[in-house]
Amino acid sequence: MFNIRLSLAAAAFAGLISTSASAAPLSLFPFQQPQQPAPQAASYAPAEVEEETTELPSKFKRQVVSYTTNEAPGTVVIDTPNTFLYLVLGNGQALRYGIGVGREGFTWAGTKTVEKKAEWPDWHPPQEMIERQPYLPRFMAGGPGNPLGARAMYLGGTVYRIHGTNAPHTIGQRVSSGCIRLTNDDVSDLYERVKVGAKVVVLPMNGHRVSSRNGFNTH
Repeated sequence: MFNIRLSLAAAAFAGLISTSASAAPLSLFPFQQPQQPAPQAASYAPAEVEEETTELPSKFKRQVVSYTTNEAPGTVVIDTPNTFLYLVLGNGQALRYGIGVGREGFTWAGTKTVEKKAEWPDWHPPQEMIERQPYLPRFMAGGPGNPLGARAMYLGGTVYRIHGTNAPHTIGQRVSSGCIRLTNDDVSDLYERVKVGAKVVVLPMNGHRVSSRNGFNTH
């Protein structure tokens, strides 16, 4: 009986030592500060959120305006000086969109046709652009982060396109390398209205102007 009691006492004492040892790390560093969570990396809103939250000036919002022209309905007219794109509707009217155009030294003029169209197009920067900006990727798959945006209409015989943008705040500015950019919402709307083979007239910087107030031609 004495041996049994001695064994039980020894076991209890061993358990007490084990418990104290496992708790020891808490008492060894009584002034240790709790660890702070690692700082979160800065997050950036995806392109489509920017598109939704960027408010365009009223003159650059898509709207039907009076527009006198000899061009046939379905023709696209790029008013470079005023950063407007007109889709001729006929009967003295056009659907007007705000656009971004080529920066200084990169504007151009002429009459082209829509050679092809693409949804969420891939981007292959032309060689001329790569030579100017060698850091550019040689290829970028289509998607919200792609600089061509949601839709593209390719102008035959050129490297230029009418396309969307993931930077809608640039509408109304001269920022591109010659392409014509619209918001993703507007380019998607235009894409459904413009047919392959449509005529596109790009006016020069010193060409006839269109009043930003009512859309009438002035010279």
